[in-house]
Formats: sequence, C-alpha cells, structure tokens
Amino acid sequence: MHSFWRHLRRLFARLRNPLLHLCMALALGWAAPCVAQNAAADADVHWARVLHKYVNDRGQVDFCGLVNDQADLRAYVDYIGRVSPENTPAAFPTRDAALAYYINSYNSLAMLNVIVSGMPKELGLLTRVWFFGGRRFTIGGKPMTLYTYENSVIRAVGDERVHFALNCMSVGCPQLPNEPFSSIRLDAQLDAAARHFFSESRNLQIDPVRHTVRVSSILKFYKDDFLKRSPTLIAYIGRYALVKIPANAQLEFIPYDWTVNAQSRSCQSSG
Repeated sequence: MHSFWRHLRRLFARLRNPLLHLCMALALGWAAPCVAQNAAADADVHWARVLHKYVNDRGQVDFCGLVNDQADLRAYVDYIGRVSPENTPAAFPTRDAALAYYINSYNSLAMLNVIVSGMPKELGLLTRVWFFGGRRFTIGGKPMTLYTYENSVIRAVGDERVHFALNCMSVGCPQLPNEPFSSIRLDAQLDAAARHFFSESRNLQIDPVRHTVRVSSILKFYKDDFLKRSPTLIAYIGRYALVKIPANAQLEFIPYDWTVNAQSRSCQSSG
C-alpha cells in the first residue's frame, strides 16, 4: 500500500499540466481518508473476533483460551500502536469515531495487560500500581500507561458514559460487551451500557428500610465527571436506573472488586 502511494506521488511530480496537478491533488486528498478509514475497519475485525470468541454473555473473558490464541488481539494492539486519532485524524472523522477507538483500544490493552502480567487472580495493590501506572503501551506511536490514557486522553473527551464502557478486566468493572463499540452506534451503545450498569444489583442496591442507595465505587472514583451532568450523584443515577431513586436517600458506595473477571481460574497464577 505504501509503495502504491509513493508511485502516485512520483507520477504527480512528473506532471507538467497545472490542471492535472489539481486533479491529482484532489484525488489523493479524497482517497487518503478512505484508505485510513478502511484500515481502521479492518483492524476492528480483529477486535470483534476476540470479543466474539473469548467474551461470554456475562462479560467474562476466557483468558485460558485467549492466551493460546493471541493473533487477533496482537494484530489489533499492533494497529493501536501505529494509529490513533492524534496521529491519523483522517481515520477518525467524527468525535464518536475517536471515542469508539479510545474505548475499544483501552479495553483491548487492558485485556493484553492481564496476559502479560501472568494472568493474576486479582489486581492487588502492588499489581494495580504496575498494571495501570507502570507498564506502558504504544498508542499512535506514543508510549503511555493505562492511567495516563484514561485520565489525560479519554476523559478529556468529556463524555462521562465512558465509565460504563471502559473495562480493566476486573469484576468491579462494567460488563464487557462481546462486540466492539462502533462510531455509528456509539451514542446508543453508551446509553445502553449506562442502563445495564444500573440494572445490575452488583452496581446498584436500594434499601427502602434504611433509606439508602448503595452504588458502585466507580461513581465515587469519577464523581466530578458525573456531577458535570447532574447536580447530585443520586440525580445522575436516576437518569438511567430502571427503578425510582429517592432524591433524599443516603448514598453509600459498594467496595470495588479487583478480582480478574475470568471465565476460569484454572490457568491463572496466584498473583
């Protein structure tokens, strides 16, 4: 593909007619974004196969199977290493295209991170430090930790619903879907992810006797993001919860579960 474009540019350089120059420039300008977007679509096929083959309907990952069949995951991560909305904007013409890339790439890197970390049973404190803040991955040509990627790049987009889509592969995370996030359907997918998140009792528990609402610690971790959309966390929960949330209920946070969200523990280490 690269040699094809070099050939066209050499041909362009030999042209004497100004009109032909203009036509060639327009052709290259229109074709390059199409090529970039096609490459992104091809890369997404690898990620889609990983999710379809190794993520079940409960969002659990078959790391035992995946560790022996990493070709698609590695191909997608290789693409992430070369291409991003920052260094190849033509591949991501819309905000949703960029955000879908961010979510999919974060989730795939977290999945690979579990494998290269020796597939620990849980992300204990010391493991978490290295998992999020120590190990660096190449994203669009730049080395970056998952912590920096989430907090300096993804959250900067300004859509708090990403917290119902980003998955660090632990049980406390929102459910990992077995299909990629798509730029075409992203808004609907994020809304659905938020509604599903608050439909699970592990994330939302209402105690009418004690007049309390217990919610996932994710809302505590990223409180400022949610409060940009609603005056209180209770009000925010009420936007997506399937049941009525008392406005004056006392809010409590459910302890976060850092157990790795694997389908089987048999092939994991004791990390």
